Amino acid sequence: MRAEPTILHVDLDAFFASVEQRDKPSLRGKPVVVGGIGGRGVVATASYEARAFGVHSAMPTAEARRRCPNAAFLAGRFHAYRETSRAVMELLRGISPLVEPLSLDEAFVDLSAADLADASVAGVSALAHELKEKVTEVTGGLTGSVGIGSSKFIAKIASELDKPNGLVVIAPGMEQDLLRPMQVTVIPGVGPATAENLRRIGVHTVADLEAVSEDELVRVLGKAQGHGLYLLARAEDDRPVVSEREAKSISVEDTYDVDHVDRRILDALVDRQATKVTERLRKARSSGRTVTLKVRLHDFSTHTRSATLPGPTDDARTISRVARTLLAELDTSGGVRLLGVGVSALADWIQDDLFSDAEDIEEEAPEPEDVVALARLGERRYWLPGLDVVHTEHGQGWVWGSGRGVVTVRFETAATGPGRVLSFAADDPALQQLRPPPEA
Repeated sequence: MRAEPTILHVDLDAFFASVEQRDKPSLRGKPVVVGGIGGRGVVATASYEARAFGVHSAMPTAEARRRCPNAAFLAGRFHAYRETSRAVMELLRGISPLVEPLSLDEAFVDLSAADLADASVAGVSALAHELKEKVTEVTGGLTGSVGIGSSKFIAKIASELDKPNGLVVIAPGMEQDLLRPMQVTVIPGVGPATAENLRRIGVHTVADLEAVSEDELVRVLGKAQGHGLYLLARAEDDRPVVSEREAKSISVEDTYDVDHVDRRILDALVDRQATKVTERLRKARSSGRTVTLKVRLHDFSTHTRSATLPGPTDDARTISRVARTLLAELDTSGGVRLLGVGVSALADWIQDDLFSDAEDIEEEAPEPEDVVALARLGERRYWLPGLDVVHTEHGQGWVWGSGRGVVTVRFETAATGPGRVLSFAADDPALQQLRPPPEA
C-alpha cells in the first residue's frame, strides 16, 4: 500500500451515449441507448437520462426498449469513440508515462511516475481538477469522473462515488473507514452468487467481511476468491499500473449483475469484447496469435479455453469467431457471471492474407455493432440508426430511422443546433455514408 494517493482512475461518463449527444444536438438531455439494435442486441452504454428508467449496460436491447420506449436507440460509431478516447489517453500520457487503459473510456494513471511537486491530497486534487477541465476541452464537452487513492481498488471505487463528473480523493489511512459501511458487492468479483454465499454466513457489508477469518472465506468461496476477498476487505491491493507497452497480452473482461443464460446474449457480449480487444491491439500497434476465452459460471467456477491461429491478427471478426467457438465448448446452461476475451502471443505485424477483409459482410444482415455499419449486400442497403451520412443537397446528418424502403435523416452536427428531419428512398444515390477518415 502506498503512503500517498498516487493512483488515479478516470472514467468518462456514459461515454458512447455522451459522444452521440455531443454530435447530435437534438439528443442532448434526452435518453440515448447505444449498442446492438437487433433482436439479440445488448446495451453497450445508456445515457443518464435512460438510466433513470432502469436501462443499464449488458441489458438485452429488447428489455431496454420496454423500459424506455422513447429513447433513441443507436447502433454506434466506433470511429468517433476511438477518436475521442485517443485524445483523452494522449492527455493522460502527458501527465504520466504509466497509463493503463482498461477500455476506450477508462484508465488508471500512476501519479508517482509523474513530475508532481505535491503528492498530498490537496496536490493531487488540484491536478485532478485541471485534468477534468482539459478532458472536457479535448473531447468537445464530455465529462469524466476521477477517483484517486493509494491503490487501484480504492481509486476505482472513488471514481464511482460521485458520478457523473465527480472527483473523490481518498486519503491514505482512510481506506477501511470508507469501505466498512459499504455493501460487500462493492468489491470486484462479488456478484449475486457470491453475495448470497456470503449472506448465508452473515456477511452483508465490508465490515462484516473483514470480521471473517481467511480460513472461513476459503472454505465458503474457494482458495483464490477467499484469499482475494480477505485482502480487499482490508483495502490491501498492491497491483501496479501497467502501461500497454509492457503488456504481454491484451484482454477485456466483464462481471455481470445477473447470470446470463441466453446464448444469443452471450455471443453478443463476446462480440463486443472482441471489438474492445481489437481496439486496444490497434492502439498498441500489435496483433496476436492466441485467443483466450475466460468464463466464470454461476457457481463461481472459472474456465479458460485457448486456440492458436496460424498467424497473428487484429481482426475483430476473427477474434470473435474463435472466442464464440470456445464458448460453445462449455456448458453455460446454469448461467454466466463473467466473460473475458484476450489475445496473447503478441507481435507487431499482421499476416493480412490469412484473414478476411474487415470490410466484408459475411452474414445475411450486418451486425449492429460492426464498425462498418452500412454495407451493400447485393442490391440492398442497410441504414442503421445513428449512422453518419451526407446528402449532396442537404449536407451532413445522421440516420434517424429506416424501413420499408425509406430512410429518415436528421441533418445536424455537433457544431449546429437541432436540425430538420427529411426522408428519402433507401436507394437514393444522393445519400451516402459519411466515411470516417482513415486511422493514422
